[in-house]
Amino acid sequence: MSEPLEIACDESGAEGEKLVGGNSDVFAHASVLIDAAAAADCVRELRERAPTPANEYRAGHVLRDKYRPALLWLLGPHGPVLGNVRVFLTDKIFYVAGKVAELLDEDHTSRIGLDPRAWATATALYREGRPAFGPERWSAFLEAFNYLLRAKNGQGVTTSVEEAFRLVDELRGTGGAAGEIMESLWRARPRVESFRERLLADPYVFPALDPLIPAIVRAVRFWGAGGPVVVVHDRQTTLTDERIAQMREILGGRMAGLRLVDSMLDDRVQIADVMAGVARKIALDELNGRADPLLSVLIRPYVDAESIWAPPDEVMSR
Repeated sequence: MSEPLEIACDESGAEGEKLVGGNSDVFAHASVLIDAAAAADCVRELRERAPTPANEYRAGHVLRDKYRPALLWLLGPHGPVLGNVRVFLTDKIFYVAGKVAELLDEDHTSRIGLDPRAWATATALYREGRPAFGPERWSAFLEAFNYLLRAKNGQGVTTSVEEAFRLVDELRGTGGAAGEIMESLWRARPRVESFRERLLADPYVFPALDPLIPAIVRAVRFWGAGGPVVVVHDRQTTLTDERIAQMREILGGRMAGLRLVDSMLDDRVQIADVMAGVARKIALDELNGRADPLLSVLIRPYVDAESIWAPPDEVMSR
């Protein structure tokens, strides 16, 4: 039996299950299939093209304007990692909209990532929610349901199902597609209450809302099409023994193991960090209307087609 593939992974924009009101609206996770020697050569070349005295090479070093030629070299058609890196992107706001859309299904069961059946409703809510409800009520809605759908919440957060549905009651009179979705959500209140009760009783019964979990699952499925995969990942507090066991069960043996390492000691993980950070910056600029056309084209071959991203988007499409 052949040895399992070993992929190195890192992320950018992680804030756990806090998807709304955080430091970044985009989460990116990169998985790298490359050997140690090739990774060392790549980091060495990056240090020559975009120098830094830092012991660990990070995305921020190559994203400086003065080092744009190095970034173009890294991402370009003759770059050192083309074909060996996959980046899974998550638009956090779209992810929340998708999880709300899942609750409308009478056969709703929590799952890793987004249920394909929820995609159309999520897209409609994502596109029309803000203009229909107004910025303040849209933000309040997202924050309320981010709270209800997450297993762990920060101190001082006390949103209840009752409070969230008072807002839904107000929004369902808005009209249009967004108002119709709120009407459906109003009728789905018993499912929301049941979900919340079970989540509080045992957070590990359900997959985490943290986008890191579906990103790792997708990386294993992508690289492990022909056999098992070992994941070497930068240290993450989210990756508890319980979560790792949960992913292994979901993947049915395709994940042979997950090992946490110090990224400073593994060049492969540093490349994953660079690619995740670069992709997140390009994607965030896309969302905010500041797209760099050249970088948007160059990042396309690296972006996973199953990223949690609202269609249609010419570069970061699902």
